[in-house]
Amino acid sequence: MPIIKSAIERVKTNEKANARNTAEMSTMRTAIKKFEKAADNGASDANELFREAVSAIDHAKSKGLIKTNKANRDKSRLSAKLAK
Repeated sequence: MPIIKSAIERVKTNEKANARNTAEMSTMRTAIKKFEKAADNGASDANELFREAVSAIDHAKSKGLIKTNKANRDKSRLSAKLAK
């Protein structure tokens, strides 16, 4: 554990940011998995789940959790799965 006050504050800030980022990534992954499961089963709410997944991906991208190319690649894969 650091002794300097600013270092202690950075540790606290980093822990909060890590928890926030982990939660956001988990939300994104869960939304993607829900859509993929619905698309595979031919569920009627696949369009709604697709919009939620794309929204979660865009939110993660805007927060800097994933890069633009990964966001575009994931959205492309989801839209291709929706079109099937």
